[in-house]
Amino acid sequence: ATSRLLVNYREPYRSQILDYLFKPNFGASLHILKVEIGGDGQSTDGTEPSHMHYENDENYFRGYEWWLMKEAKKRNPQIKLIGLPWTFPAWIGKGENWPYDYPDVTAYYVVSWILGAKQYHDLDIDYIGIWNERAFNSKYIKLLRYTLDKHGLQQVRIIASDRLWEPISFVLLLDSELHGVVDVIGAHYPGTKTVLNALLTEKKLWSSEDYSTFNDEVGAGCWARILNQNYVNGNMTATIAWNLVASYYEELPFGRCGLMTAQEPWSGHYKVEAPIWITAHTTQFAQPGWSYLQVDGRLEGGGSFVALTDGLGNLTIIIETMTHNHSQCIRPPLPHFSVTPQKATFYLKGSFLFDFCSLNFLSFQVWKGSFSLDLNVDEVYTLTTLKTGQKCRCPEPPPPQPFPSNYKDDFNIRNPPFSEAPNFADQTGVFEYFINASDPGDHVFTLRQVVVQRPVTWASDADQTISLIGNFQWVNMTVTCDIYIEKQRDGGVFIAGRVDNGGIYVRQTKGVFFWVFADGTYRVTGDLAGEEILMKGLSGVRDNAWHTLTLNIQGDSASGLLNGYPLWENVTISKPSNGWAAIGTLSFEFAQFDNFHVEA
Repeated sequence: ATSRLLVNYREPYRSQILDYLFKPNFGASLHILKVEIGGDGQSTDGTEPSHMHYENDENYFRGYEWWLMKEAKKRNPQIKLIGLPWTFPAWIGKGENWPYDYPDVTAYYVVSWILGAKQYHDLDIDYIGIWNERAFNSKYIKLLRYTLDKHGLQQVRIIASDRLWEPISFVLLLDSELHGVVDVIGAHYPGTKTVLNALLTEKKLWSSEDYSTFNDEVGAGCWARILNQNYVNGNMTATIAWNLVASYYEELPFGRCGLMTAQEPWSGHYKVEAPIWITAHTTQFAQPGWSYLQVDGRLEGGGSFVALTDGLGNLTIIIETMTHNHSQCIRPPLPHFSVTPQKATFYLKGSFLFDFCSLNFLSFQVWKGSFSLDLNVDEVYTLTTLKTGQKCRCPEPPPPQPFPSNYKDDFNIRNPPFSEAPNFADQTGVFEYFINASDPGDHVFTLRQVVVQRPVTWASDADQTISLIGNFQWVNMTVTCDIYIEKQRDGGVFIAGRVDNGGIYVRQTKGVFFWVFADGTYRVTGDLAGEEILMKGLSGVRDNAWHTLTLNIQGDSASGLLNGYPLWENVTISKPSNGWAAIGTLSFEFAQFDNFHVEA
């Protein structure tokens, strides 16, 4: 859920961001795009909608991943696409928080996503994963391969298990049938190391999730070091960064852990961070299908190098001399090592004996098959026979601006480009544009919460649904929203301010929550869980009718209005001192929202 805010950047800024990520020989020139197969559950920084909320429901236009894959392919038709589920809709588990009890159902669900990608978006998915950072099931993996083949998807390769090297490597060595259907072993945050069993499988080894580090100079150093050393130390031939672009509210978990930052669609501001150019050092000068030369890539004075060839006479050498303190990733812990300035001499043999000039400032001759370089610390060099690399520049984007302090959305849009309203960041549940065909009046176009059973979760989703919006630094605010409870008797909805948490920590969310319930009562609580009750009473609200809620928070006091009339006032607020605005429901239930307005 990390590209959430990217979609509602206006042009030309949105296209510029996409160019920096995907356009060949421009910026990061990425070779791989791995997306989440949305499952309606929390996956770190929000929820992504499933293509099948319910068993009899299919919709291949929800969320933003279809759009993102198409934009990537438009710029680089050769980019490899990977899908991986974090969560699954409730019907997959049939009441259990587990996707493998009915493996045929899960395989059908995942394969339908791949078929939908092709049928509705002309996207060919290249690789499919099992279940992000959770247990794998051998029977399910075999059934997935069978189901892929049955639908003519022989070209789709399977990655397992997007967790650790073990137990998948050991199981592959024991189970020859499983060995036959798994194409790539993908490990997460391997710290540049692999294990013997993984090597013994003779499978492709990938770091299928890595980096996850704040995108400053140290984050760039982390990325430079692992891009080389994942191969040098661990024989890994692909490294995938979580995440692509930091397009989510920065105060959510792992803020700014993307290759670049684009978290202000309202201003158009974005920032091309150093990891973009570190990526380019590799991606602009080698392509999928090139081979690593089997050299010992450790430099005597510390640091590393890799050499790649296309088999047609081209050669690229990438050198990094990152020091310990300038290349620490968020995980795993990095043992101490030292790097010193050094002179490195490279010897070219066989078909690589030629004169060879390199990038930009660095021009030199190869003399009798060797050349030397003076390497300082914390540097990255690319030496290549290719002539195509460039560091492109768009005009400067607009300056940063905070989220608008007066923000309205009436959701009145007949054919929205996306299924979700701009800037709302769902943290449990899924909030979608809805056309209320039966409503004759002012509420034909609304925002509706549509997840009605708790999904097969990956994180600790809340028991309530919630979508955040705005500026985390807001202190004083007035939030107004029309609400419509659909669930009879025990339904309920809220509006909230000073909301202090989300992502994987959503269960711990505090704030000022104004709830109304279908039984005609209201509550004010200091938390999403509804345990810290600040005020309660009768409201006269009922289900299947529209009501207007207003929450006013000023300093250490809050008050609430119902349909424009005071319902409660002078409730004392101690903490949190600031936070987002939010809307949501008491449980996984249908409810509608309209005419949202926040003034802060």
